[in-house]
Amino acid sequence: MKLWTVADVMTADVATVTEETPYRAIVDILITRQISAVPVVDDFDRVLGVVSEADLLHKIETEGHPESRRVFEGRRRRATRTKATAMVARDLMTVPAVTVMPHTLIPAAARRMDAEHVKRLPVTNDLGRLVGIVTRSDLLKVHLRPDADIRRDVVDGVLRRVLAIRDGIVRVEALRGVVTLAGELDRRSSALTAVRLAQAVPGVVRVEDRLTYLIDDASLLNAASGGA
Repeated sequence: MKLWTVADVMTADVATVTEETPYRAIVDILITRQISAVPVVDDFDRVLGVVSEADLLHKIETEGHPESRRVFEGRRRRATRTKATAMVARDLMTVPAVTVMPHTLIPAAARRMDAEHVKRLPVTNDLGRLVGIVTRSDLLKVHLRPDADIRRDVVDGVLRRVLAIRDGIVRVEALRGVVTLAGELDRRSSALTAVRLAQAVPGVVRVEDRLTYLIDDASLLNAASGGA
């Protein structure tokens, strides 16, 4: 069973700018390419930062209402004021850039986006050079996998290879990403493992557990450990 990584869903053709790219040129790139942010790279394609629509909007937000510099101002207000008057990517970009590597698993990339409160992640190689970009919508592509492919991964990858369960013992259905497991296994631990591993198959939205078992070995193990 192949686990999907960032490399499977990222966009390799990435629009970039340099530190000296003017404000208007960045706006033109975002609108023309229909993207919401662009990485800022150096001469070696190493990511220095990211300029997003939010960074560019500070100039519009302050139009007609220029903010005077205060004696005491927080870091966020100071950054906003700086970006409102910035004219090139160096002064507009958000740093440091939150990046990810191609081999990162899809769930890990999603957790990183959530933790860092970003909508996209530049993808870099071992040398820190840009090789792609992955967005929230890219990560969702995993849930567009055909049901037939999902079912094959559950049958071949989970039941046959990992659990060594013979064909016909467990019935597997996949419909719109929902996998149903039905049948009778020897042990409860095997049933629990089958459900857990099926849930980890790329594209699975939910697992309907209709498995039964002959022996509740989980309870036996718990009783044994409790009595030790």
